[in-house]
Amino acid sequence: MTSTSSPKVGFVSLGCPKATVDSERILTQLRQEGYQIVPTYEDADVVVVNTCGFIDSAKAESLDTIGEAIAENGKVIVTGCMGVAEDAIRNVHPSVLAVTGPQQYEQVVQAVHEVVPPKIDHDPFVDLVPPQGIKLTPRHYAYLKISEGCNHSCSFCIIPSMRGKLVSRPVGEVLSEAERLVKAGVKEILVISQDTSAYGVDLKYKMDFWDGQPIKSRLLELCEALGKMGVWVRLHYVYPYPNVDDLIPLMAAGKILPYLDIPFQHASPKVLKAMKRPAFEDQTLQRIKRWREICPELTIRSTFIVGFPGETEEDFQYLLDWLSEAQLDRVGCFQYSPVDGAPANELGLEPVADEIKQARWERFMAHQQAISAQRLQAKIGREIEVLVDEVDEEGAVARSWADAPEIDGSVFIDAPQLQPGDKVRVRIVDADEYDLWAELV
Repeated sequence: MTSTSSPKVGFVSLGCPKATVDSERILTQLRQEGYQIVPTYEDADVVVVNTCGFIDSAKAESLDTIGEAIAENGKVIVTGCMGVAEDAIRNVHPSVLAVTGPQQYEQVVQAVHEVVPPKIDHDPFVDLVPPQGIKLTPRHYAYLKISEGCNHSCSFCIIPSMRGKLVSRPVGEVLSEAERLVKAGVKEILVISQDTSAYGVDLKYKMDFWDGQPIKSRLLELCEALGKMGVWVRLHYVYPYPNVDDLIPLMAAGKILPYLDIPFQHASPKVLKAMKRPAFEDQTLQRIKRWREICPELTIRSTFIVGFPGETEEDFQYLLDWLSEAQLDRVGCFQYSPVDGAPANELGLEPVADEIKQARWERFMAHQQAISAQRLQAKIGREIEVLVDEVDEEGAVARSWADAPEIDGSVFIDAPQLQPGDKVRVRIVDADEYDLWAELV
């Protein structure tokens, strides 16, 4: 097994689930080379910080974390989305040893080699890494990244400039990884990418092989195959292209979870146009209605931006009216903040004053809370299946099909005998704006 002379790496992973998957790949490679991953700065020979650079507050958190790692350890390597702005990092922290951008796994590992070389006598056949790789999530769920990059040019976003254009993984490779995760005990697979609906477009939906059978590298076929693995399959970051309609029958049939994470961002046609988003809000309402007719259990989560440059009170009221109509289940909201390099900065539109942004955000949240509370109240008395995330002396904290980890609500059960990873049937007895309370059936 790993000896005490193994070099030790500390690792801090910031940002979204896509960054978490990048971190897992780097950690898996380092473990295969005999490095120990340690949980404290003082035990590490070097610290890797995987940064987020999407909005200003995320950049500030990344810079603070790099500073903390330098203060506590001294030897720091930086990677991730903020790594594309190396000068911005080195201006604040000139002592960082290396800076790389997102998905640059080999460069990160090479930078670690230069600071602390791998153990010469490491035997990968003895110093075992689990076949599913190193995971940063609890054992019973895992993120499955199906592509990198994005072909959209939304005016508020710099992800394409950081992560590049869409690059899809061949479907056989994706399904093999999913199969390894299921064999390792994963009960829920969360499918992620920058644009999940576009999966396979760049490959022209090329035919690949899995389990001896030909299969197209396309979202429908991928979901059909994942739906046969006997675990929960949850889709994130889905754009409402026409091909999403094909997935709803799979959800109605219980093959994949009836859950769509669709970043609508706004509803006003004028604001959507300025954002360079598809402005089909009326058609979207009709499609949501049709989806729910086919699959009444469907949960829709979304995110919105208030205070985008040029947004008027009329635009904002349009958004609130749209929310009343759409009856979305789970909603997050951000106040617009200008991002360096984003095309929105060049639109010449009137910025919205900070106090107006704040007031609109508060009105938005209150409006949506009332909708969410009403939709959760309607679940009282129903029996549903839930997946247990954690257990303490007070009971179990679980999630239903309507709840993605760390962003949606929880189901609280007075049942301390349960274990994380258990799937159980419960009856809902109470609800508030975000969470449910239940008893075992």
